[in-house]
Amino acid sequence: MPHAFDWSLIRSFLAALDAGSLLGASRSIKTSQPTLGRHIAELERQLDVVLFERSGRGLVPTPTALKLAEAARAMEAGALKLESTLKGTQTQTAGTVRITASATVAVHLLPSVLAQMRQSLPDIQIELVASNQISNLLRREADIAVRMVQPQQGSLIARKLANVSLGAYAHRNYLARRGTPHLPPDLLLHDLIGSDTDTAIVQGFRAMGFTVQRESFSFRSDDLLAQWQAVRTGLGIGFVADYLARTDPMVQRVLPGQLKIPTLPMWLAVHREIRSNPRIRAVYDFLATALPSVI
Repeated sequence: MPHAFDWSLIRSFLAALDAGSLLGASRSIKTSQPTLGRHIAELERQLDVVLFERSGRGLVPTPTALKLAEAARAMEAGALKLESTLKGTQTQTAGTVRITASATVAVHLLPSVLAQMRQSLPDIQIELVASNQISNLLRREADIAVRMVQPQQGSLIARKLANVSLGAYAHRNYLARRGTPHLPPDLLLHDLIGSDTDTAIVQGFRAMGFTVQRESFSFRSDDLLAQWQAVRTGLGIGFVADYLARTDPMVQRVLPGQLKIPTLPMWLAVHREIRSNPRIRAVYDFLATALPSVI
């Protein structure tokens, strides 16, 4: 057994273990599949063990791989802590800050805010990752995260920015064709746009006393941007954030004041260790002030 491991081999091993396939692992750490495969083969050669069995479903970890995983994750935690410590010692505000946010926030809210920030912080470049995975922040794949759920990890500092209000909306052409609902039960007579695997909308209907199933929705997608575009093209009635609906004057709210849809909290999160980094702090503080004004 070698005296020390190349960290890139361990990183590739954990990515493959978590993703269950070379393709998924390559996407998560932005490394080509051939390179990732070579890393795993080299680690197997150094340790003289087999870490994965290849099957039609992807990579199946061997018992040896599962034993190695605990030590590998400890190594990963140490490497990430070292990285965050080094980031925290940086004193210059010039450079790059990487932000992760959901697709709807990344596409419809952040651009105008980032345009304002460019005037105030011209020496900072922004990298934007549209993703809902909090792991982007935990694994230092991003410096700051904008999220619609409160992060629970103790290593993160989270600040609530605002409550995002939602409503039921439809394109004016759809309403001209199908009529406008006047009471909440009327919704069940319309083409509804909802989620695929996310049950929040179904649970919301049930909380109002309506028994609905997945099949009650004529269009289903967990992609909120896809739902929004479905509303805009007149596919049916969907449930979207008010800030999103304001971007299209042809989209009209239905049943205003009659649907009690819970608001969604928006949170700004950053790693505790890098909160003292002047560059990241400057971006964090700017977002904390500017984002609530555009929601």
